[in-house]
Amino acid sequence: MSSSARFSLHIYPAPLQWLALALLAGAGGQLLRFLEVPAGQFLGPMLVAIMFGVCGASIRLHRYAFKLGQGCIGILVAHSMTLAVLVSIAQSWPMMLFATVVTVSLSALVGLALVWMGIPASTAAWGTSPGAASAIVLMADEYGADSRVVATMQYVRVVCVVMIGALVSNLLEAPVGGSEVHAADVALQSFGLLHLGLTIVTLLIGVALGNRLPAGALLMPLMLGGALQISGLLHITLPSWLLAIAYGTIGCYVGLRFDRMTVKYVWRRLPAMILGALLMIALCALSAWLLAAVLNKDFLSIYLATSPGGLDTMAIIAVDTHSDVGLVLAMQTLRLFAVILTGAFVARLIIRLGSYRRITL
Repeated sequence: MSSSARFSLHIYPAPLQWLALALLAGAGGQLLRFLEVPAGQFLGPMLVAIMFGVCGASIRLHRYAFKLGQGCIGILVAHSMTLAVLVSIAQSWPMMLFATVVTVSLSALVGLALVWMGIPASTAAWGTSPGAASAIVLMADEYGADSRVVATMQYVRVVCVVMIGALVSNLLEAPVGGSEVHAADVALQSFGLLHLGLTIVTLLIGVALGNRLPAGALLMPLMLGGALQISGLLHITLPSWLLAIAYGTIGCYVGLRFDRMTVKYVWRRLPAMILGALLMIALCALSAWLLAAVLNKDFLSIYLATSPGGLDTMAIIAVDTHSDVGLVLAMQTLRLFAVILTGAFVARLIIRLGSYRRITL
């Protein structure tokens, strides 16, 4: 057996790959949690899974496992959705709409910059769309873009967003371990197998109802759980071990999408993708700083709300750092629908502008 084959994981039986992934992902998540890294139980498994994917692992998490993980995050966030939070969101809708327009506009500018750096216009347009990665990849494929490159651009940005979000949280000395403490508080308030069972039933129903909607596996359990909790019909119970599994599932699903063939395919364009992701994150951070100063709100909450990551990852960091979860979730949700509704128009605009520049040159 050659040395290169020895380090290719696909030669090992699938059960052994699953066992190694579970042990290393769990250890990675617990290590980062011990080091008080925000969203460490998500970030650790994601980094381990990226290593597995690049090393040729043949295993893939089923999409329904990913949806159930998203549903757990939705139920967790639902516990924070009180009447006071809903009133605050209703009062802040002009600011949220403005921030959404700014983020989508910035993503279009970054997409145009990537076109000038040599990435095909259609691929750059869809690849820089902020958020809703899975939905964007499907839409990109329907409109003739290279879905492999679009998926890589989306998930490279997810990795950058998560790591920079954790770094920003540490620099701002935000309290960490919020999700575990939060889950413990919920369990203490309503401990019992009955409440846990009702919570899981709500989660499963929500995931089933949102199965065909963009980010519906997160949004439907959130809305259903929030409505039942506000009405007093449900006392949400999520033990810390269940949340750790949910975080690890989402992290492994994202990480395993990075395989060796995809990395080789986009290797020459990878520096431009990373630069584009960092530029987009920096521009969104600048807009968040301006919005926080104007609205007199904390920077971290605004940063997470405008950050070009996914609903689930931003919700995890927001809960873990005790940020304004309602604001983060509302702005991310609004941008999700804005991206889906305007994605084709923005893509056509970038393609037209990119073609015009090539003609003038």
